[in-house]
Amino acid sequence: MSFQGEQHPGVQAPTAESDGFRLNHTMLRIKDPEKALAFYTRVFGMRVLRRLDFDEMRFSLYFLARPEDGESVPEETDERTVWTFGQRGLLELTHNWGTETQDDFAYHDGNAEPQGFGHICFCVPDLAAAEAWFDANQVEFVKRADQSKMKDVVFIKDVDGYWIEVVEAARMAGKVN
Repeated sequence: MSFQGEQHPGVQAPTAESDGFRLNHTMLRIKDPEKALAFYTRVFGMRVLRRLDFDEMRFSLYFLARPEDGESVPEETDERTVWTFGQRGLLELTHNWGTETQDDFAYHDGNAEPQGFGHICFCVPDLAAAEAWFDANQVEFVKRADQSKMKDVVFIKDVDGYWIEVVEAARMAGKVN
């Protein structure tokens, strides 16, 4: 029998109507696309799969991912759009035009009061090497792997102040019940 998920109060069995549903992306609003794209493409090696502009509403969407080695991403725009919206674990950066020129503009990061959204998370093959890479790229740390009671978990901030958790999967075994 295959794993059916942990059971907790409120958990319900999936229905046939939800077969094939999957989480496609998480969206973060960004002030300046040039700075945000530089951060996610340089620091995390992500690629922009698709940009969609909505002229009338004055915003752009950037869909980013880190395709696996050898994974084939369609070149043709419509095919790539369909492919993008069928993936798992994408990051959508939403830019409302004009925010990049407003000096005092900032989005709520979800961690200041009142708290709401918390963070996104990346896994890395080597947490110590990732910390060194973040240092080399002047990434702001919220917490390093050796700080606080939650060891082996790093929190950094992106250019808009959003928190990013960074973990090495092998170090997570035995950390929590």
